[in-house]
Amino acid sequence: MIGVIVLQDLLAPMLLLASAWVMPSVAKPTVPFGVRVPAARVADPLIAEQRRIYRWWVGVAGTALVAAGLIVGVVVQKVLVPVLVVVALLGVVTPAYVRARAVIRSAKRREDWFRGLRQTVSADTSRVTRPPFPWLWAVPAVLVLAATVVVGVVRYPDLPATLTLHYTASGTPDRTAAKSVGSAFGLVFVQAGLTVLFSALAYVAPRLRPDLDPARPKASASQHRRFTEAMPRLLLLFGACVNLTIALAAGQIWSAPASVSVVPIILPTVVGVAGLLVFAVRYGQGGSRLETDEEPPRDAVERDDDRFWKGGLLYVNRADHAVFVPKRFGLGWTLNFGNPVAIGGFVVLIAAVVVVPLAVR
Repeated sequence: MIGVIVLQDLLAPMLLLASAWVMPSVAKPTVPFGVRVPAARVADPLIAEQRRIYRWWVGVAGTALVAAGLIVGVVVQKVLVPVLVVVALLGVVTPAYVRARAVIRSAKRREDWFRGLRQTVSADTSRVTRPPFPWLWAVPAVLVLAATVVVGVVRYPDLPATLTLHYTASGTPDRTAAKSVGSAFGLVFVQAGLTVLFSALAYVAPRLRPDLDPARPKASASQHRRFTEAMPRLLLLFGACVNLTIALAAGQIWSAPASVSVVPIILPTVVGVAGLLVFAVRYGQGGSRLETDEEPPRDAVERDDDRFWKGGLLYVNRADHAVFVPKRFGLGWTLNFGNPVAIGGFVVLIAAVVVVPLAVR
């Protein structure tokens, strides 16, 4: 039983490890480890070697850390063990990423990879309308939310005067609160907020600026269209998985069992994260891994815009009016921290993350 409890606590570190290991394959081939390179250098042996070193280090060291966390968790049975494993994993992944990035950047500068190449940008002007919002894919998340609200309203009059709001990793209660709308429906409010958030992301995703390859604009535009048609559906389904986890957690508060098993509660979200990983490997960032029709390459390359990317992860460009831009190392989009609107939205999001948990206590 203890082994099962520790294993469920280490699901997050294991998913983080899997995500970190596959990320070099998800990124666009022309931005390995956040470094912009010409298409002719994509297959350069140096880049391939850095991917191998990164994966070997993350795979071996990361697996050893998770295994050690499992053993330590069984022995000491502390809630902080998975948190410490996550921190240790970040301490493994970050240096591996920084090292690979530094080696590629050094070679790029030393050999002047962009010398004599015509740097330009491409835009998809053939698509004047965006795909309609996939309403049917939003139904599961909305239905789970509605069912949670109905069950909560029906059960509220019969709830005990004191509610158990949180359980330890072993499934025993460790935090209670007096019955109120806030304590009984706090998770439902979070559920509603996340439903709106995922729906908004699904609506915005197809409207964000693509990162097209000027050497093959038609093929990369086709990849991006297919990516932005599938991504909203995945986001909505992932929202449904998260909603189901929250609904199960709310059900535990309303039923007040003496102990709980965390596995059934977090399983829907784990399945959702696994789906995101499968999608990332199948599609790649911006659809870069999708097959397309052959296109004669043009005499042009993507512009070398590394100066706007801090560490290959943070984009800061005051001259760019875009709020969101495609990530370089990861899946989806990131904020342009040179745009005041993006900075304001980021501050609001951080405030919400801090305030909401306090409000539902």
